[in-house]
Amino acid sequence: MNSDRDTVGVVGLGYVGLPLALAYEAAGYTVIGVDIDEERVSDLRSGESYVTDVDDETVQAALDGGFEPTTEYGALERVSGISVCVPTPLKKTGQPNLSYVVDSVDQLAPVIPDDCTVILESTVYPGATEELVAPTLTENGLTVGEDVFVAFSPERIDPGREDYGITEIPKVVGGVTEACGDHAEALYETVFDEVVRVGSSTEAELVKLLENTFRSVNIGLINETAMIAHELDVDIWDVVDAAATKPFGFMPFYPGPGLGGHCIPIDPLYLSWKAGQQGVETEFIDLADEVNREMPRHVVQRVTKLLNNEGTALSESSVLIVGVAYKPDVSDVRESPAYDVIGLLDEWDAAISYHDPYVPTFEVEGDRYESVELTASELEAHDCVIVVTDHGAIDADSIVEYGELVFDTRNALAEYDKPQIHSL
Repeated sequence: MNSDRDTVGVVGLGYVGLPLALAYEAAGYTVIGVDIDEERVSDLRSGESYVTDVDDETVQAALDGGFEPTTEYGALERVSGISVCVPTPLKKTGQPNLSYVVDSVDQLAPVIPDDCTVILESTVYPGATEELVAPTLTENGLTVGEDVFVAFSPERIDPGREDYGITEIPKVVGGVTEACGDHAEALYETVFDEVVRVGSSTEAELVKLLENTFRSVNIGLINETAMIAHELDVDIWDVVDAAATKPFGFMPFYPGPGLGGHCIPIDPLYLSWKAGQQGVETEFIDLADEVNREMPRHVVQRVTKLLNNEGTALSESSVLIVGVAYKPDVSDVRESPAYDVIGLLDEWDAAISYHDPYVPTFEVEGDRYESVELTASELEAHDCVIVVTDHGAIDADSIVEYGELVFDTRNALAEYDKPQIHSL
């Protein structure tokens, strides 16, 4: 980085981009943050955060230090480095949707200055940085590795996690060329405690996909084992805990009602899609995805049987869902298994309510729900309570005391030895 150009940009100010922008500012850079969402930019300019892991005081301190939130890409014409952190969801067909990346790079191409370092952090398929980003940034005659430096660095943020701050997580970086990698490494080593350099942008892209495919496959394995354990009348949670006492050769994963979030349900399909383009079948990855996506149906089937044992048909029952965020203590509902659990219950005409202290409203297939209070009367009014997300703020004592039938998909109520509590 040139000492006379200490301004950097971040495109996309969501759960990844905003913490990164603030980390840049804390490291001494002047930061220009670009987001097309005018409401987000307005909130930030007022010192208000919409990201769970970022408080208002941190935003205000960054503003005082020169942080500039804006909707205008033109403001980036004076930066020396840019990190792109925009969403990369899946299309309904299961194929990668890189439209946000393409749109962002199209907007950047005419405004970035010479010698600018552009680092993509959005999850993409292997080869995307070199195939999509680099060519667009050179349409105006620039040469990658000489006039503009393009790299990929996978975001590794885990929302709600408190034991690792953003700068404490090792930062993987790979450039389209060697010089690109040098520039990206030089930028990020001023912000992060450790930078891990890999051989290319494609290698860095595969790192991200491997990390989350590893988790998806192992979660699929434990979810399938949980179904077996239930048929054997064995507590899967005890089995995992006992296996985890082995000091080598085993890493504990835990079952659940399905996968959620921005990474684990999506990233393996990016890898599977790219493998298919290369003529490689990904049977392992696809099978794990199939098992994990069946877990909401498994939950509803278990609940149906439990209600039948009580003499109540699911179609005539009322069900209270506890927790709809995709993980504990966050408000993020992306890809939450609660969508499928509620959707399946609705197919059977069950009366559905939910409680989530972080999610005031929740919409499933056009039906809008509002979070109810977790009171004794509310719990007693339902035939079954399903714990989908084990937020720390949820009153477990009340669920156990007033819930007539409780199905716990997270083992959150393990300490309670009550006959009405059933686990996954």
